Amino acid sequence: MAIAVDTFFLKPDAPGTLQVQVQEMIAEGILSGRFRRGEKLPSSRKLATHLGVSRITITLAFTELVANDYLMSRGRSGYYVSENAPIPPSYKPRQRSTTTKDWDAAIARAFTGGDTPRRPKDWRDYRYTFIYGQADPSLFDHTNWRQCALRALGARDFTALANDQYDQDDPLLVEYIARHSLPRRGVVARPEEILITMGAQNALWLTAQILLAPDRKAALEDPTYYTLRDQLVDTGCHMDLVPVDNDGMPPDQIADDTDVIFVTPSHHSPTTVNMPQSRRKALLDHARKIDAVVVEDDYEFEMSFLKAPAPALKSLDTDDRVIYVGSFSKSLFPGLRLGYLVGPETFIRQARALRASVLRHPPGHIQRTVAYFLSLGHYDAQIRRISKVLHDRRMCLDAAIQKYGLNVAGGGLYGGSALWMRAPDGVDMAQVAAGLRHQSVLVEPGAPFFAQQNRHHNYYRIGYSSIEAQQIDPGLALLAQALQAFEP
Repeated sequence: MAIAVDTFFLKPDAPGTLQVQVQEMIAEGILSGRFRRGEKLPSSRKLATHLGVSRITITLAFTELVANDYLMSRGRSGYYVSENAPIPPSYKPRQRSTTTKDWDAAIARAFTGGDTPRRPKDWRDYRYTFIYGQADPSLFDHTNWRQCALRALGARDFTALANDQYDQDDPLLVEYIARHSLPRRGVVARPEEILITMGAQNALWLTAQILLAPDRKAALEDPTYYTLRDQLVDTGCHMDLVPVDNDGMPPDQIADDTDVIFVTPSHHSPTTVNMPQSRRKALLDHARKIDAVVVEDDYEFEMSFLKAPAPALKSLDTDDRVIYVGSFSKSLFPGLRLGYLVGPETFIRQARALRASVLRHPPGHIQRTVAYFLSLGHYDAQIRRISKVLHDRRMCLDAAIQKYGLNVAGGGLYGGSALWMRAPDGVDMAQVAAGLRHQSVLVEPGAPFFAQQNRHHNYYRIGYSSIEAQQIDPGLALLAQALQAFEP
């Protein structure tokens, strides 16, 4: 690979002769890892013209760098970074030693410091990966996905691929969601009431930005999806954390001055409990009484392999007060970053305008690829395949949990891809999880799901979407041993 000539610059105030400056510039690029072994440098003529120096200056600098084994000459082919050059394993520019700008004072709003945790980047290298929401590559339909992506790259779809759609979405994808995805949840919506988003997280953010402000109040479940709580904190709104019970969020605990209610009725995050029909009706009745908007996150409904899921809360909505959030991240793969919002046309119009001002629209090629994957039947086939495998893994998980005496706190009545667990009182699962990493076991501590004022440290979540069935028993055996060692 050749190094582009326009990546070379001489510093105006650099000391030394021009030859020395050129030598230091190239040596610094090598020592920082920006230039790699075997990469070809620009010709002396091109570099001299670009830098505005004489060609002999460049030639002398190259000659000196060859003598010091930074470069090597290959006759008429030119100069290359030497195979013996002292190059670090990765490119990392040197940190600035001083800065005159006080950036802590310059930042008007901080977005760091929330509860959303980070998983290890090398999580796939672990042997027992009990983490949630990650795809198993062995279950994905790579062949048909590739064919759909190639079809979306064709000349017939060039407009969908290349055009700036501003605030619009792929009509084929919207049509599929309206005709197939939503009716499966008992929801009827027109295209004007549907907006494609960059995953469910983006959908929740858009909703919070539009509906909430410092003078408004939101009610959300406790425990809850930690990123949602972080997003609501950023709006400056008042928050009521409503403790969930075995049936989800109790409507009678929602304050009368609540403006927006965030809920996961079909598959509570993280406990996986399902809100029964009677409570769903009671929740909608209470929302009608206090004139509140309800935001329903219907994540992972496709993974209901034990029994069919209850219809969505929005299917019971006769007042048009429920905003529905769906996602393809769990059923396809999280890196896809594609979800959707369903709500009254007035709300969707505002969400569409806000999305356009931030990111215009999700990439057209991704939308068209997903539209083909869905409409050609590949998606349904993949869901059936994944559901069968998850069912088998769940059976292995249930058997191992019983075998090692672990305590399930949330049952996952309809399936899903994770279980909510409880360790003995006094056990800090963050410490347990840290210790298990040395044994190549990954589990997710549950404390971040709880609000700070009601934080429980002995809960944890174990996912089984990306772990093979034969790894479940030995992995849980190590977990059980670790819990015994940490018991107070």
